[in-house]
Amino acid sequence: MSSHAQLDWLDGQPVSVAFGDVYFSRSSGLDETRHVFIRHNQLEERFGTMPAQGQFCIGETGFGTGLNFLCAWQHFLQHAPDTARLHFISTERYPLSRADLQQALALWPELAAQAEQLLQQYDVLTGGWHRFVLEQGRIMLTLLIGDVLETLPQLDARIDAWFLDGFAPSKNPDMWQPALFAQMARLSAPGASFATFTSAGFVRRGLKEAGFAVRKVAGHGQKREMSCGELLTPPARAWSAPWYARPATVAQQERSAIVVGGGIAGAATAHSLAIRGWQVTLIERLPALAQAASGNPQGVLYTKLSPHFTPLTRLVLAGYAYSLRCLHQHLPQGEDSWQACGVLQLAHDSKEAERQSRLAQAGLPSSLLHLVDSEEASRIAGIALPSGGLFFPQGGWLNPPSLVQALCAHPNIQLRTSHTVIELDYNPVEQSWLASSEQGPLAMGSVVVLCTAADTTAFDSTSHLPLKAIRGQVSTLPVTAESAALQTVLCGEGYVSPARHQQHCVGASFKFDADNLDVTTDEHAENLDMLAGLAPALHQALQADTLSAEQLGGRAAYRCTSPDYLPIIGPVVNRQDFANCYSALANDATLPLTQAAPYIPGLYVNAAHGSRGMITAPLSGEIIAAYLEGEAAPLPVDLMQAVHPSRFLLRRLIRKQG
Repeated sequence: MSSHAQLDWLDGQPVSVAFGDVYFSRSSGLDETRHVFIRHNQLEERFGTMPAQGQFCIGETGFGTGLNFLCAWQHFLQHAPDTARLHFISTERYPLSRADLQQALALWPELAAQAEQLLQQYDVLTGGWHRFVLEQGRIMLTLLIGDVLETLPQLDARIDAWFLDGFAPSKNPDMWQPALFAQMARLSAPGASFATFTSAGFVRRGLKEAGFAVRKVAGHGQKREMSCGELLTPPARAWSAPWYARPATVAQQERSAIVVGGGIAGAATAHSLAIRGWQVTLIERLPALAQAASGNPQGVLYTKLSPHFTPLTRLVLAGYAYSLRCLHQHLPQGEDSWQACGVLQLAHDSKEAERQSRLAQAGLPSSLLHLVDSEEASRIAGIALPSGGLFFPQGGWLNPPSLVQALCAHPNIQLRTSHTVIELDYNPVEQSWLASSEQGPLAMGSVVVLCTAADTTAFDSTSHLPLKAIRGQVSTLPVTAESAALQTVLCGEGYVSPARHQQHCVGASFKFDADNLDVTTDEHAENLDMLAGLAPALHQALQADTLSAEQLGGRAAYRCTSPDYLPIIGPVVNRQDFANCYSALANDATLPLTQAAPYIPGLYVNAAHGSRGMITAPLSGEIIAAYLEGEAAPLPVDLMQAVHPSRFLLRRLIRKQG
């Protein structure tokens, strides 16, 4: 995992302690960026000739202070069409802390507008992928935190221009390797360009061997020479699993989408498409948005992490950071919306204490999580606690309907509530879908995204997905003078939140075979028993044992989960055609088959977020958008495959389960 860069400040300029090198030219870093990277990738001209709705993707080795990114962003706004979008992908092994980044960017007042937007979303960066949505969706930044030779092989993107940056080859020889140049060639779009400040002979030779044409040109300032060029000979494509390959994007496809389901997954999907210029019809069967699992008064921004950094943990870390950016961007904090009040994950037994201890030593930034003893935990919470645990200072609670409403408040999103989609018909001639209710047609679009939780199996095309509904009930308790002291969310086997509108929210139960959503006294009792074990002093402060049924509020809803507890996000195949196409895998799972996956045109699913919906669903919208727009994936290849809808069909084939 990552750690922040250690800096020295010499004459107001940041210097890397690890590499003993400056981040930018002491004389004029901005002029150098414009000369090396903007001018010698011909970006002004290329931005100026982009088509409407066009995309341009820049790849960078070494994000550093973000100076190159902000400069490219500024030039893009000045020269590209208003409807075009820039995607900037940058690697960084040692990200700057927010304070250091702010100090460094203050040196460039002409980039203040861009810097302010970046700093608003920039916070703790753990190892892995981090997606930033800026400039109302016109600018996308994906930061790959980790060693460049480990992150780039996991990147799925098509780069139009490379900023080959990073500390000087003599200071940072581990980066300037043939493996880097080979990854650049693999990821390059046809005719991709590159520019770099160095003219070192081994760098030029390495780039030529990877297939780039390389030229030496005049450098900036006192630097006599630099290098630039274009990809001349694309490398042969290595085999990759066709069952996980992206569906081909349809040229000139009408950018219209039907999103079915008005919870957080549907809202995130609709929003990510809307900011990219898609016209979205969001259909919800209930009279208002966020009335099912996304309707609880207080959801919690937390989840258990594994010290082994399993796929689920890595997904959760990426989703947690994205959800926080999303909240800070779209919702002002307050009692109605959300509070970054922190989350205490208490060690309720010795096994949990051991897990937490290992996690605290796993290299995650202390500003993300750190261990506290019972005394410190009690001070943070404002109420006596029986144990210490992990404190997540960025976390907190949110009112899920508020976030859903904010994401759907976009002019490109049309809402249709109180309508149940019972039929989806695809017209191959017009390449369009028609969604209908019992009363008749509801909407047409070139794609359909089903964000319908366990109800997704009601449609023929997705009936094979192994989705399970799990009932959960939350209880709301009236605040007392003593319970009002609770300052932070407490989690263990369940959770309790600080008061919102004079009520605490406690939950949530797990019932696997429930067939109704009636609020029950038994599950209220379960929630209150959980609270008594989690925080006895709070249980007493709430006078929980004396509360009558009339004083307890609550609601029940179905969570939707998958067998591996990961969400299901992506394109849908024809089940029978998939089995026929890849039947040979039943006898040899290592066969390098090449036949394209039999995707159903324009059909996608986004479901099974379980009890982690507020963590994984906001980012899921970016995953769907990346598929539909042919953009760089917001997650590493292995995580994109881990959430792919076809993974279950593949496992059944290999296990000879039909």
